[in-house]
Amino acid sequence: MGEFIPSTLTIDPTCRIEFGPGRVEDLPELVSSLGMNRAFLVTDHGLRAAGIVDQVLKVLAAAGVEHDVYDGVGANPSTGNVDEGAAKARSFGAAVVVALGGGSVLDAAKGISLLVGNADADAADADALWEGLDGLPLIAIPTTSGTGAETNGFGVIEDTAACRKVYLGHPSVKPRIALLDPKLTLGLPPRITAATGIDALVHGLESLASRGANPVSTAYATQAVAMVGRWLPAAYQDGSDLEARAQLMLGAHLAGQALTISGLGLVHGIGHALTAHTGTPHGVALAAVLEEVLEFSASSAQHAYEQAARALRLAPPADGDWTRAAIEAVREISGALDIKQPLRELGVRPDQLHSIAQGALADAVTRNAPRRPTDEDILGILRAAY
Repeated sequence: MGEFIPSTLTIDPTCRIEFGPGRVEDLPELVSSLGMNRAFLVTDHGLRAAGIVDQVLKVLAAAGVEHDVYDGVGANPSTGNVDEGAAKARSFGAAVVVALGGGSVLDAAKGISLLVGNADADAADADALWEGLDGLPLIAIPTTSGTGAETNGFGVIEDTAACRKVYLGHPSVKPRIALLDPKLTLGLPPRITAATGIDALVHGLESLASRGANPVSTAYATQAVAMVGRWLPAAYQDGSDLEARAQLMLGAHLAGQALTISGLGLVHGIGHALTAHTGTPHGVALAAVLEEVLEFSASSAQHAYEQAARALRLAPPADGDWTRAAIEAVREISGALDIKQPLRELGVRPDQLHSIAQGALADAVTRNAPRRPTDEDILGILRAAY
């Protein structure tokens, strides 16, 4: 896709950004800035076990902020998680919802916030909730660097009964404040650093190539690719490197800003379907098909690939083929993270390929891809990645 300037453009600001090591200490005053002195914390068991939840609760308690906690969000959050958390939040009453965790927690917290404002609904009513009442105000505190979920008002939730992903959200549950404290990511294992970081890189790449790309999203995406491409391998190699963690966190946030404006594409369409069918972690699912989708889309995304290659500070290729240079650079980054696995190693059975392809084709993000695929195209990608 070539560069173009739209004749009209409307961009909604995303959220207030509070960034820096140790900024979690400012949480009480951020809660107060939203007009309340009560906080409902949404998180998961892993962060509870790691001591991060207790760290945040001590900050709230020391400032006299009344609080309660729901820590039952799963790795792939389900409608059941959202309904359970919403029931507890309703019992607690009016509060600022504080989402502490990775993308799964942030996505679930948006659903919980929304359901509190729509007392007669449940998480399976995704379509109705888009048109429903406002949810509670939300502060997002990501503890991974990748999803960008703190920049938008929707979450990807698993409807386990239907074996599909649903988009649950509303403008009111776009986080009012993103509290970005890279110290909270220092304990992330390399595998999770890789999986969440590759998600951020894909956000930047897909945003550049998206049918919804514009000069504003491109500005965010280009800087995101530059930062994530440089600092993700460093954070993976040395998880205690605070500079790498900080740069990666801010780059991932910028990638989230980009995707919120432009939308995503086929890598995410297939990734969502893979996760829904096999439970594969989101970033691992994306990495499994990333290079194959880049190859498929190349003929329709040459300008975007050149933008990505230049953001990654690649030397001009001798043959002038920026597209090939970009794909090889992404392959090199993915290889350094040791994250790409064949689909068969992720538990995908041959008889599931058709169903996964159909799920990917039906996913809303797939319509935003620079080269729109057919069912047979997606099957070809899956077979190549198998």
